[in-house]
Amino acid sequence: MNILFVSSEVEDLAKTGGLADVAKALPLSFNSVGHDVRIVTPLYQVSSNVESAVTILENVELHAGDTIYRYNVKQTKLQDVTVYLVDYPDYFARKGIYSDGYHAYDDNGERYAFFSMAALHLAQLLEFKTDIIHCNDWHTGLIPFYLSKHWSDNPYLANAKTVLSVHNGAFQGIFSLDSVPFLQKSGVNYEDIHHGSVNYLKMGVRYATKIVAVSPSYAQELQTDLGSHHMGDLFRSRSQDLVGIINGCDYTQWNPETDKMIPSNYSADDLNGKAFCKANLQQYSHLPVDGDIPLIGMVCRITDQKGFSYLIPIIENILHHNVQLVLIGTGDPELVGQIQAISDRHRSKFYFMNDFSLSFSHLVTAGSDFFLMPSLFEPCGLNQMYSLAYGTLPIVRAVGGLKDTVIDLEADPINANGFVFNRPDSEELLNCVRKALLFYHEYPQTFEVVKKKAIKTHFNWHDSAMKYEALYRSVV
Repeated sequence: MNILFVSSEVEDLAKTGGLADVAKALPLSFNSVGHDVRIVTPLYQVSSNVESAVTILENVELHAGDTIYRYNVKQTKLQDVTVYLVDYPDYFARKGIYSDGYHAYDDNGERYAFFSMAALHLAQLLEFKTDIIHCNDWHTGLIPFYLSKHWSDNPYLANAKTVLSVHNGAFQGIFSLDSVPFLQKSGVNYEDIHHGSVNYLKMGVRYATKIVAVSPSYAQELQTDLGSHHMGDLFRSRSQDLVGIINGCDYTQWNPETDKMIPSNYSADDLNGKAFCKANLQQYSHLPVDGDIPLIGMVCRITDQKGFSYLIPIIENILHHNVQLVLIGTGDPELVGQIQAISDRHRSKFYFMNDFSLSFSHLVTAGSDFFLMPSLFEPCGLNQMYSLAYGTLPIVRAVGGLKDTVIDLEADPINANGFVFNRPDSEELLNCVRKALLFYHEYPQTFEVVKKKAIKTHFNWHDSAMKYEALYRSVV
């Protein structure tokens, strides 16, 4: 199949989050089984590894309503996959991808409306006879609409079907129609406009051939009022075309046997290196170096989505136990301030790094005994997959991809690889942490068995790609 994979960010080129990981891993997997897959992404000022990119289309004209865009397309390679970089400096030559670091760019609606149109335009210009256009999140949500309204008769796109992956439905791309002048003249239907604004994610869900949530549980949650981010009616109306496919994990980067960012490698057959990593983490975090004290790690953005509204009130309750806590992340200044105050009061037990360091996140993942992810919602989640690979047992809420990847010790002792709680409240989270700590102290031999089981729990991109391939074939 000929697959056009369109994403606002791609690992190794430009990245803000998990979308970039998917936008690299899935195309590479498709390529490995013989599909002709081409990635389309913007050329940002902050893009990396693009020095050798070659201009293949120069000063081409794209007519959008009364606006005429003149842009270039550069080509590079991501391993064996061709990448087309949409080069339009007015929109993409900025110091950030979506924001200046503090505020989202005012013209994001216009930027990604243009990018979505350019992706279709370049497929035509490069004569790429497309079977599948894989769109990702709100940034490319207009592509299914554009295709149905303006490109359905194009010889290179006439048979193309669209698949929209919803990585995080909380971010929807809602913009005033007045702020995207050419969109007003593109045939937007009455039902696509709400109080003068257009919701790009809703447009994608409404017009895409198929919709994919990034885990089976998230696909179900998107059809509920509580978990749909106010789009429940629309997702329910598309239930026959909505599926959930869990993301894979990049074990070339996250493997305790080969990880160069941790002080000692280890495996399920020899866990000695994990104890050394724990001692190293304790030392780095200025905590007492003691292998018998259970250590809970967290690596995440400091936002309400990650469960801090019900975690912060019980952190000190957790610290009343013989335990250590290490947390690394940046985010909401108010939440950060509350966390920092608790850490300052309990420096012998709680180390908080208000920063992000990839190497330290690897050390936290390897050196901790437990990995805490009490998310309010988590479409897929990757950190729980990383922690499992490192034998660091996840403590998670039964939501989204966390529910699909972590098996609770009480619910299924034979297959368990972590600890799971249900309600998003402080009491239930505290009880779950206490169960984990009790298990650590009371059943050390069984704890080692579960750690080894966790290390052998794998979520491979090839398996995910095969599910996407089956979905593609069902519509082509």
